[in-house]
Amino acid sequence: MKMHRNRPQPSRLVGRKEKSTLNIVKLGIPRLHFADLYHKLLTLSWPQFFLLICLSYLVMNGLFALAYLAGGDCIANARHGSLKDAFYFSVQTMATIGYGAMFPRTDYANTIVAIEAFFGLWAVAMVTGLAFSKFSRPSARVIFSRVAVIAPFNGVPTLMYRAGNQRFNQILEAQQGVTLIRDEVTSEGEYMRRFYDLQLMRNQSRIFSLTWTVMHAIDESSPLYQLTAKDLMEQEIEIVITLTGIDETVSQTINARHSFVASEIMWNMRFVDIILRAPDGGRVVDYTRFHDVKPIE
Repeated sequence: MKMHRNRPQPSRLVGRKEKSTLNIVKLGIPRLHFADLYHKLLTLSWPQFFLLICLSYLVMNGLFALAYLAGGDCIANARHGSLKDAFYFSVQTMATIGYGAMFPRTDYANTIVAIEAFFGLWAVAMVTGLAFSKFSRPSARVIFSRVAVIAPFNGVPTLMYRAGNQRFNQILEAQQGVTLIRDEVTSEGEYMRRFYDLQLMRNQSRIFSLTWTVMHAIDESSPLYQLTAKDLMEQEIEIVITLTGIDETVSQTINARHSFVASEIMWNMRFVDIILRAPDGGRVVDYTRFHDVKPIE
C-alpha cells in the first residue's frame, strides 16, 4: 500500500503523561468561550489555578483602591492620595476584617464599600466552589506498561499489555476498550486515518485491585492479522486504551487513557511475572518490575 509522500506525519493521539491529554489542535474555534469558563477553570492545574486567583485578587482590590482615590479624602485615617492605604482598605473591606483604623467617611465611600462587599461575597463563594470541585474530582491512579508485547498464547499470536491499580483499594466494574488507529488509502486514492476496535479476551474486571494483563488474539478476524513490525511502522499505527471503573472509596466513576505506537510494541517478548507469594500465604505485587519483559523461550 502506497501513501502520499507530501502528507504530514501524524503525531501520537493520546499523550503519555500521568494525566494524558489528546494531542489535537482545533482551528477556527476560540480557545476560551464564556459559556465554558467553569470547565476551563476546572481543567487548570493547581499552580495555574492559584496564580489566577492571586492575580484576580490583586486586580480587583487595585480597581477598588482607584475607585476610593477618585472620591478624594473619603477614607478616615488614610493618607490623602495614598494608593497603598486605599489598597489596604479595599483588602479589609473585601475580606470583612474591619480593624477599625480606617473607615468610610462619606456617602461616596460607603457606596463603594457596599459594592465591594457584594462582589467580595460572590468572589469568596465562587473560589470556594471551584476549589471544592477541583478537590472532589475523582482521579485514577492506574499505571500502564511502557511497552506492549506480541507473543504466542495458546499457539496464537497475541497482543498484550499490563495495567495496574496504584492505590490500595479496588476499582469496581473496571472495563477496558482498545482501538487500533492506522493509515489507510481508499480505492479512490484518498488518505484517511482508520479506527478499529480490537476484540479482547477479557475486557472487564469486577474487582481490579492487583494487575491486569490485557490480551488481544491476532487471528483472522483481527486487523493486525499477518502484519509485521515493518508494516506497523509504515502504517504508523497507534493503539489507544481507555479504562473506566468505579472507585470504591469515593463511589465515583474514574477513567484513564494510554497509547502505544509501533516503536513501543515488542515482538516475541513476555512480561516478567510480578505476582509473588508471601510467607503468610498472601499475594505480593512487585511494581519495581512492572515494565520488565523477557524473550520468549
